[in-house]
Amino acid sequence: MYKKFYSFKENPFNITCDPEFFFSSTRHNEAFNHLLYGIEQRKGILVLTGEIGTGKTTICRTLLNHLNETTRTALILNPNFSETQLLQLVLKDLGILPPHRSSNKLNLINTLNEFLLDETSRGNNVVVIIDEAQNLKISQLEQVRLLSNLETEKAKLLQIILVGQPELFYKLKLSTLRQLNQRIAVRYHIFPIDKSEVRAYIYHRLKVADATLQLNFTPGAIDAIYLHSQGTPRLINILCDRALLAGFSAETFIINEKTINKCAREVR
Repeated sequence: MYKKFYSFKENPFNITCDPEFFFSSTRHNEAFNHLLYGIEQRKGILVLTGEIGTGKTTICRTLLNHLNETTRTALILNPNFSETQLLQLVLKDLGILPPHRSSNKLNLINTLNEFLLDETSRGNNVVVIIDEAQNLKISQLEQVRLLSNLETEKAKLLQIILVGQPELFYKLKLSTLRQLNQRIAVRYHIFPIDKSEVRAYIYHRLKVADATLQLNFTPGAIDAIYLHSQGTPRLINILCDRALLAGFSAETFIINEKTINKCAREVR
């Protein structure tokens, strides 16, 4: 509704996981580099955790866009399947056609292993990202451990990134998963962005959306946004989106503290 008024090419504060809007905060940059290191060094199992709305999926999508053509990737957004179905989904996303669409777990694993050996012989790497991994059952996580056993004498054939909410961290502490927990080579827990970076985050998104130079969030508005969001990117987006709608209604290019506080009450 306000897109034309502010001359945006697109909405700057959508809550979709768009890599084009990725903001390289200190913590997001650290998380990105941890994952990139784990992939490039073929560390096997990597874990990224964080609260809802902290940007985990956006980091993963940005990472996928960053990897070169020598890295084959699969992104599983909803792991709520059986162990066999999860394997089938991984194979499908990697572009592998299972033999006769096999539902036999052993055949699926053999097919994956052959694919991994072939890719490794070509100098390629293979990465599987499983989002919302806190929803994986114990049996599925055990299968992840077994897949991590696919290796040569020199390196892991498959890099698996488990991405999830803090519940994943605690689930991995279970005694039944201690073998998997010991195999995790790279871990990173992402926190919300610092107060000092909130203004830069907002103006980064405005710049990507080609915002007019007239549009201004006052210092008081920035402070109020941090107060109500505590630096959680998704909450910042929701507040700013509502504030721009309020600004459009008032036909103003100045977003102040009063507007933010009013929008925060409406959002709640």
